[in-house]
Amino acid sequence: MMQTIERYLADNKDRFVRELLDFLKIPSVSAISTHNGDTRKAGEWVRDQLNAAGVKAELVETEGHPIVYGEWTKAKGAPTVLVYGHYDVQPVDPLNEWKTPPFQPDIREGHVFARGATDDKGQMLTHVKSAEAWLKSSGSLPVNLKFVIEGEEEVGSNNLDLFLEARRKQLACDVAVVSDTSQYAPGIPAITYGLRGIVACELTVHGPRQDLHSGIFGGSIANPCNVLAKLIAQLHDDDGRVQVPGFYDDVAELSAEERREFQSLPFDEAAFLKELGSPKTCGEKGYSTLERRWARPTCDVNGLTGGYQGEGPKTIIPAKASAKITCRLVPDQDNDRIIAAVEKFFRDRCPKAVRMEFKIYHGCPATVCDIHSPWMKAARAAIKKGFGKEPVLIREGGSIPVVGTFKKLLGVDTLLLGWGQNTDNLHGPNERFSLDAFHSGIHSSAALWEELARK
Repeated sequence: MMQTIERYLADNKDRFVRELLDFLKIPSVSAISTHNGDTRKAGEWVRDQLNAAGVKAELVETEGHPIVYGEWTKAKGAPTVLVYGHYDVQPVDPLNEWKTPPFQPDIREGHVFARGATDDKGQMLTHVKSAEAWLKSSGSLPVNLKFVIEGEEEVGSNNLDLFLEARRKQLACDVAVVSDTSQYAPGIPAITYGLRGIVACELTVHGPRQDLHSGIFGGSIANPCNVLAKLIAQLHDDDGRVQVPGFYDDVAELSAEERREFQSLPFDEAAFLKELGSPKTCGEKGYSTLERRWARPTCDVNGLTGGYQGEGPKTIIPAKASAKITCRLVPDQDNDRIIAAVEKFFRDRCPKAVRMEFKIYHGCPATVCDIHSPWMKAARAAIKKGFGKEPVLIREGGSIPVVGTFKKLLGVDTLLLGWGQNTDNLHGPNERFSLDAFHSGIHSSAALWEELARK
């Protein structure tokens, strides 16, 4: 059967690219209200693609952008797979740094350049096209497929959890598939089996009710900027360890097998530093760069605000100063416990000469999948067929909240199968996606449905 599928993919290869370009022309920037019509148009485009492929699909209205839901469930006794993706994209700023307009996709050097090319339109579309290949070639699929493609991933997925909760029974499945991650490196396909979680907060230190003259009042009242700087400086010791009490209590340590897997990956630290423009690596003592990025918890200041920010001096005692902070979490760390510990850390150390305000934002737990599960074995076999090379197993330092939601609501693991590269300029100017990876992703996806059926 796979020979028939492969023939269909080869015969329709150019059409798939043309349709990808059409998709990328839609400026579905979910964060900008003037693009609401465009974002809806992208959802309708995905719905129509699924219906044309033979997957019954609908547009589900939400209080924000609609969710595309599609299903084909005629494979009796076969596993059920839930495919998740998103059709919305990031804003394009700074526009002047794009070599070609972000919504006029341009093919050069084997890549398509456009906003959303790899995040996530191109990657998500591979699964739609693989389903089409099966249904148009043979009239059926070896597994049952359900598609959930949302339009609010880039703005926090505010309505996704409500949708998943409301349709919990309808969405019952055996495993989920998400292609919104990356390969390890060019020519090295990967399966991401672990993601760090996150908690986000903002610390604000209030001093006088308004900015004051630093000459008249300096030295007699607390300066919120000075206080905030001292509080932040206490977050880490000289070995890079977070000093919040209990921060590491529940951390699941890497297994010896995982550490060996990480060590076996080709990693050029000098090239890594050159690419980032940093003089030296830094972080928790006793761990490699990859271990720190993927499997160790962190606490980072993401932004600082306080006092005068304009040109030249202004001699004031600021009225307030604030810091936005996130902690990346690893398996077994509890979101609520960590954020409570961070707040207590600051309150215990904040002097009485100022007032402290602590605001909690979003959060999600870390996730890790069994690398020996039958689903993982099926994914490895499928990627080898699609890319011609055995994938490596990696973790990612970022967070994909829906993976935790699938585990909590549906009780299933997620196969994170990324076809793009970390160097594809996700969220930045000149975003791109390799057309070879696009086609290999479709081939891998088509093989995945057969491999999962065997398991």
